[in-house]
Amino acid sequence: MLVQVGFSRSSVRTGEKYVIEMGDGLEMLKTDISKPVGVSIRKAVKAYGNFRALDDVSLEVSPGEFLSILGPSGSGKTTFLGILGGFVQPTSGAIYLGDHEITLEPPHRRNIGIVFQNYALFPHMSVGENVSFPLRARHIPKSIWPEKVRAALDMVELAGYEQRKIDELSGGQRQRVALARAMIFEPRLILMDEPLSALDKQLRETMQIELKQLHRKLGATIIYVTHDQREALTMSNRVAIMNKGKIVQIDTPERLHDHPINAFVGGFIGEAALLPVQRKDDHSVALGDRVLRSAHMIPNNQQLCLVVHAEKLLVAGGHDDTHLNILRATVLEALYQGETIRVFLRLPGGESLSLRLPSNQAGRAQLKQPGEDMMIGIHPADTVVVPADS
Repeated sequence: MLVQVGFSRSSVRTGEKYVIEMGDGLEMLKTDISKPVGVSIRKAVKAYGNFRALDDVSLEVSPGEFLSILGPSGSGKTTFLGILGGFVQPTSGAIYLGDHEITLEPPHRRNIGIVFQNYALFPHMSVGENVSFPLRARHIPKSIWPEKVRAALDMVELAGYEQRKIDELSGGQRQRVALARAMIFEPRLILMDEPLSALDKQLRETMQIELKQLHRKLGATIIYVTHDQREALTMSNRVAIMNKGKIVQIDTPERLHDHPINAFVGGFIGEAALLPVQRKDDHSVALGDRVLRSAHMIPNNQQLCLVVHAEKLLVAGGHDDTHLNILRATVLEALYQGETIRVFLRLPGGESLSLRLPSNQAGRAQLKQPGEDMMIGIHPADTVVVPADS
């Protein structure tokens, strides 16, 4: 939902700029709305007594970037978004939109599009009236509303829906209306707070792809808050992982998944088992009585974990397995899950892990029965060791 309601007095678009009347004089916001804007969060703290919901958070978001904020409940995601949107005042720190500091500016002065989980559309208004509401709030001349509404609805593939009532729309269509409403005044920054979580799985996955394509069309900077890791990995240029009010790691989806910085990130992203290991040298660790080779530098920390993703494990036992780290495991259970079969295993030392096999005939041929042993392999490139402390 777009929650900001415009400027204090009047706003008139002239060419590529907005002239905004404020207080006793005129201020020209030299803002080319056709270009995306970067965001800078500098040492942001939000404290409630002795509790820090945000703890010295700094982050640079590039113009046009799609950045997701990912973390468990209570990690600080909502507080972070509230500070960006102006609904939560930081205890200390600064927020910049481009070169302009907005730390103390109220929400309606930030010119940010915001989409929330519940859409918060006006039920008594038509689709067109909902989408045009930000134009009314900004005192944009009414003569250009129809053109801008048509363009916004066309962008979200709802052309011709201007007269529809909100209660006549599906969940996915309502989400598109909320997006059109957030985009109609051409914001250079759009904040999204779990906007797809109310949708069913199939529609949510479809909307993820549509949002990614829409981002490419718009070029706007998007900061997207979610607790769904697959959603974040699917759509984002980068993902910031939050825990206990801090940003633990920020990286591309691939690097977050394959090269976590510590055990928290390794266990949070993907289907990973964390197995305690001991360092042998720069490129090997001991797991029980087995020495595993890694293509990566092993950290010097005293307590280490091997991060084992289910999809990285291979069924071993062939003549071409000499390049793999081989482990013997006992099958505990095999669960059919549609496109894959998830096989739960136990190592001789009691450690638990799982692997995924394709559910086709080749995958089924590799499957063992519960109680049987299975030889599994991990490629040195996938043998990732991280500090156990988070």
